[in-house]
Amino acid sequence: MSFVAGLVIGLVVGLALIVAFVRSENARSKHRSDLAATVTSFARMTVEDSRKLLSPEYYPSWVVFSQRQKLTWLNVQLEKIWPYVNEAASELIKANVEPVLEQYRPVILASLTFSKFTLGTVAPQFTGVSIIEDGSEGITMELEMQWDGNPNIVLDIKTYLGVGLPVQGDLKTKSLGFAESEVHVVTNTVVKNIGFTGVFRLIFRPLVDEIPCFGAVCFSLRHKKKLDFTLKVVGGDISTIPGLSDAIESTIRDAVEDSITWPVRKVIPIIPGDYSDLELKPVGKLEVKLVQAKELTNKDIIGKSDPYAVLYVRPLRDKMKKSRTINNQLSPVWNEHFEFVIEDLATQHLTVKIYDDEGLQAAELIGAAQVQLSELQPGKVKDVWLKLVKDLEIQRDTKNRGEVHLEVLYCPNGMQSGLINPFAQKYSMTSLEKVFKNGADGGSNMNGNGGEGNNGRDVIIRGVLSVTIISAEDLAPADLMGKADPYVVLTMKKTESKNKTRVVNECLNPVWNQTFDFVVEDGLHDMLTLELWDHDTFGKDYMGRCILTLTRVLMEGEYKDCFPLDGAKSGKLNVNLKWTPQPIYRM
Repeated sequence: MSFVAGLVIGLVVGLALIVAFVRSENARSKHRSDLAATVTSFARMTVEDSRKLLSPEYYPSWVVFSQRQKLTWLNVQLEKIWPYVNEAASELIKANVEPVLEQYRPVILASLTFSKFTLGTVAPQFTGVSIIEDGSEGITMELEMQWDGNPNIVLDIKTYLGVGLPVQGDLKTKSLGFAESEVHVVTNTVVKNIGFTGVFRLIFRPLVDEIPCFGAVCFSLRHKKKLDFTLKVVGGDISTIPGLSDAIESTIRDAVEDSITWPVRKVIPIIPGDYSDLELKPVGKLEVKLVQAKELTNKDIIGKSDPYAVLYVRPLRDKMKKSRTINNQLSPVWNEHFEFVIEDLATQHLTVKIYDDEGLQAAELIGAAQVQLSELQPGKVKDVWLKLVKDLEIQRDTKNRGEVHLEVLYCPNGMQSGLINPFAQKYSMTSLEKVFKNGADGGSNMNGNGGEGNNGRDVIIRGVLSVTIISAEDLAPADLMGKADPYVVLTMKKTESKNKTRVVNECLNPVWNQTFDFVVEDGLHDMLTLELWDHDTFGKDYMGRCILTLTRVLMEGEYKDCFPLDGAKSGKLNVNLKWTPQPIYRM
């Protein structure tokens, strides 16, 4: 009996020990999981998170220093070595900027060079440092910099104009006549009161297994937030020659933009080697079709604005494109093509600015918009409506300034190999035409071997456009009885050929299901306008319109879509478009 009692007691005690051990292990496991989660949370904690948990008065002195003055050490060290940096940087900047100054020199000047160039005794201050993860085999660092310096920068200016300017030194003030040839006036112009804020990018690449562990350094001005300066003639007034100050200032800004502003970069070899892959190279072309704009802000007191567009990828005078001006119109239609060279798809963007032409006065900005090139799919046309804003940096603009309609196509260099236009002087072949030519050649030109198949001729997109007006929805009433008698007028822009549907009486959701065929001679540059009208016994009332390019139907062959009506309170138009190609070639 005692044996049985002992056995039972042993089993109970054993089970109790097992249960206790299991609970202990579970508790320890939970404790370890909680501890790991806590460590992970601390690892992910940012400076802002720490400030929320603990007020600054409780920080150790070294923590306060690292948070409030994390760049102090760097700025102190820069001040110590600034005399040496000033000498080296001055020579480097002068050598790089001076040739570009000559390139952008205004025509009224005979020469524009530096006679003195030093950055002064005040070192710039670093206000931010970041490391960029771009997937490359190297290290990319960005330094935010602010500089209100005291540089000594003097420009030697020689002008062809027969105007005397006071100058300093052995040169005497004199006035030369316009009849004299090969004569010029020399003046010294000082660049003063420079204020600069921007972000410099340093790229250490490639990484190597010997000190200093990288082969070369690339530097570039990644982002120029502010660049202010004043020009002063030594011993005189630069306004003696009208427009000279603006011309020189514009030249300096263009030189800075074209010499050191990203994607331009300067490569400094550290270890001997070939670093040509780090230099700036075109990677493709961007074709832009400026289609139209709508609901632009009216900048004129009398009449309407006279809008035109300026498009650019890099803000240089010789790389900016300008559309024609359309007078007295707040919903202009341009349908113009432009091409741009792309050097860095990841960081560059297309900028479009709409201005009101004021004749002899300075044009007034209506609004601006941007397209990030990194969002484009190579070889695919992107159709976008962009809202115009006043300031692209702020992007907070609640005022309606209108919208601009673009079709954008990015073609990498490899996609365009072998596509040569021998009649470039007479006919311009856009990148989109080249894409269609690839299709016409069965894609052989993509490899650069099919250029001979068409004997160098350039394709024109010719064919038949079939337009089916299916129906309309939610039209705004146009009659006193709250109804409308709608019909649609179809117009091809280039040939001005027209067709119209039948009238559907007393209906705000009409159904037509009518098809019209148009012979199109140049599909890439033509447009289809669909205008909706209300039929009256003694006239007609405008109810809205849709303006369509043919790009999408050319690429897809056929599509059906619903288009909102511009210039109407409400309403949509359901349309089916079909393209039957008949390619011909320019001889």
